[in-house]
Amino acid sequence: MNMSRTRERLVVIGGDAAGMSAASQARRLKSPDELEIVAFERGHFTSYSACGIPYWVGGDVTDRDELIARTPEEHRARGIDLRLRTEVTELDPDGQRVRTRDLESGEESWTSYDKLVIATGARPIRPDMPGVDAAGVHGVQTLDDGQALLDTLEGTRGRRAVVVGAGYIGVEMAEALINRGYEVTVVNRGSEPMSTLDPDMGRLVHDAMEGLGITMVNDAEVTKILTGEDGWVRAVVTQEREFPADVVVLGIGVRPETALAKAAGLPLGPHGGLLTDRSMRVRGHEDIWSGGDCVEVLDLVSGQERHIPLGTHANKHGQVIGTNVGGGYATFPGVVGTAVSKVCDLEIARTGLREKDAHRVGLRFEAVTIESTSRAGYYPNASAMTVKMLAEQRTGRLLGVQIVGREGAGKRVDIAAVALTAGMTVEQMTALDLGYAPPFSPVWDPVLVAARKAAAKVRGSS
Repeated sequence: MNMSRTRERLVVIGGDAAGMSAASQARRLKSPDELEIVAFERGHFTSYSACGIPYWVGGDVTDRDELIARTPEEHRARGIDLRLRTEVTELDPDGQRVRTRDLESGEESWTSYDKLVIATGARPIRPDMPGVDAAGVHGVQTLDDGQALLDTLEGTRGRRAVVVGAGYIGVEMAEALINRGYEVTVVNRGSEPMSTLDPDMGRLVHDAMEGLGITMVNDAEVTKILTGEDGWVRAVVTQEREFPADVVVLGIGVRPETALAKAAGLPLGPHGGLLTDRSMRVRGHEDIWSGGDCVEVLDLVSGQERHIPLGTHANKHGQVIGTNVGGGYATFPGVVGTAVSKVCDLEIARTGLREKDAHRVGLRFEAVTIESTSRAGYYPNASAMTVKMLAEQRTGRLLGVQIVGREGAGKRVDIAAVALTAGMTVEQMTALDLGYAPPFSPVWDPVLVAARKAAAKVRGSS
């Protein structure tokens, strides 16, 4: 500890979910007289919902400020010295200090710390290709990114949009652009959209997107982006063809933002994220913690480290870190990989392992797919849903569930998430006492129908 000060100093790098949750929780546990908290954020905003950006761009959320959970002024009023537009450019773990640069003035300085939280998040993948930095090409990760895209949409005369990538962000941005009245083409490197699903389930998403008027182009690699004489984007090019574009959105995915950590010699995992213990302390460093989209976490199903950038995890990481920094004790045990999304009224959900995940870690499994409905078949507005379930051979342990359907389908994945966390078998799942009434479910919930079929298949293979 730095003995020149009478109180400890916590420095937080990153002002969104993980960083400010950590700062806020630490402040609840320690007063300003005990703990000074300094937080650096290079953007203009703090504590906002990045997950809500596509819905703001699409018009479902009308005001940007609705996505902000806590303003900089609110953080400062609680005794957190929050410095916006300030970028951390270097970490010095040995000297317990960070170098910062004021992005407005360019002034640089060092700030010492007793405890450090790294919550630098993730950055959108921008492929190394000609034209990727042209005017009219946007990544969407921060509120600043979202505002820049909206400015482009409102200032562009043309109505042709190309989305590169068909993961969660790509699919959600395609819907947002359709809602904005654009002609949308999605160029996807994979065989089907939503690579977080198995291809057979991704095909259901593909069909729904085309039903909305979105043009899906699969198995296509973007090689360059063409610009006009004014420097503005005019087309996206693949090996086979060219797609005219007045605006391009990159939805290829994200990578952990860990360049600072790597330069400082901090431990990184196979996906480039920081490695921590269960208290979210960076391995081998007693005074440094990390959480959010810049870390790798334990997958409770496969037993391996994964990078899963989700706000739910980031907020939990922040709570754990803040509790430990503030003198308490908390741990983050891991995840099962639950996620849910939508394309208009089509709900898409998954948890646990896909087939290729199970193959990669050497698990033998049975896979079943069932068709069911969200309500009793005779009840008005019952809608179809497809449930796919993976179970380990011999043991019958649940390995993963994917659900695609209309209203009432997506959040059913939570049943499977709890079962995965508890290590249940599909046989045990068939006896779950779930709520039933015709407006909410058939007598046998679709997840339990899949569990019954999977249990029978496991018994037959034993």
